[in-house]
Amino acid sequence: MSDRLKDGYDVVVVGGGAAGLSGALMLARMRRSVVVLDAGQPRNAPAEGVHGLLARDGTPPGELLERGRAEVRGYGGHVVNGEVTTIVRDADGFAVQVDDQSVRARRLLVTTGLVDVLPEIAGLRERWGRDVIHCPYCHGWEVRDQAIGVLGTGPMGVHQALLFRQLSADVTYFSHTTPLTAEQSEELNASGIRMVDGAVTALEIVDDRIAGVRLSDGTVVPRAVVTVGSRMVARANFLATLGLRPTEHPAGVGEYIPTDAAGRTDVPGVWAAGNVTDLTAQVGAAAAAGAAAAAQINADLVAEQTRRVVAAYREPFSAASEAQLREAEIGEGRHDR
Repeated sequence: MSDRLKDGYDVVVVGGGAAGLSGALMLARMRRSVVVLDAGQPRNAPAEGVHGLLARDGTPPGELLERGRAEVRGYGGHVVNGEVTTIVRDADGFAVQVDDQSVRARRLLVTTGLVDVLPEIAGLRERWGRDVIHCPYCHGWEVRDQAIGVLGTGPMGVHQALLFRQLSADVTYFSHTTPLTAEQSEELNASGIRMVDGAVTALEIVDDRIAGVRLSDGTVVPRAVVTVGSRMVARANFLATLGLRPTEHPAGVGEYIPTDAAGRTDVPGVWAAGNVTDLTAQVGAAAAAGAAAAAQINADLVAEQTRRVVAAYREPFSAASEAQLREAEIGEGRHDR
């Protein structure tokens, strides 16, 4: 069940994954009014468990998110299901359109994650997160010592094959549409990784498991697991109205929203954390980044509030007020003070 939206919040968090919930938790604990707007499309939904997360290794993704939502609500934060379509800036902050509602925010934390764009190979998308994987640190232990096939679909393909070689002695690299250089071929050969040329057209599935990789000439190479480097694209279309658009990653692996070390974007009042700005962040890193960005947002709000109260405190002693007071004193014969 989702909470109801109020008219306005100190911070609206767009995205309800690890980064967003961690940021919201930090803000709620500082007694900020905060809402998490969650479209319900977590990147890791197909995975059986979250790995590499200290004290929570193997926790199903959905369970981890439910715990996070409960913690945010426990400190007075709101979590609302809904997809943000546009955000408009005005003099008082931001107007966030979510489904058929609009909510106001003084600051924004964008944690919408990314979309994995996969090659058009039959069976690949259907097996994604099961026996088609991408990250050795996330899923490598679970496929150790199996027959692993690595699809060369981008600039990180060879590196990916070398990483998976740590986990299995039976690794085959499929060059697919990415030809190898002489240096890369030497690295793979020296590492005991078999190389197969030719375009991959499909995965062979038997009894709901990968049985092999089919090439364009009809050859099937037996494999139990396939790894592929997806093109990772930040979920950020709704930021276009603010002038924020994804930038191509220097490594050529996708598009992200640039930020500084504190999570600030180029638009004042807008921070980003997690995979939307760090394409390779695992759950733990994303959560840490969300918390760090939230602390920066809170500090920014404190600084703004302090400027206002100082200005109000000084108002009775402004130059104009002092002149008026001086005139009044002269009129009452107190000019000798």
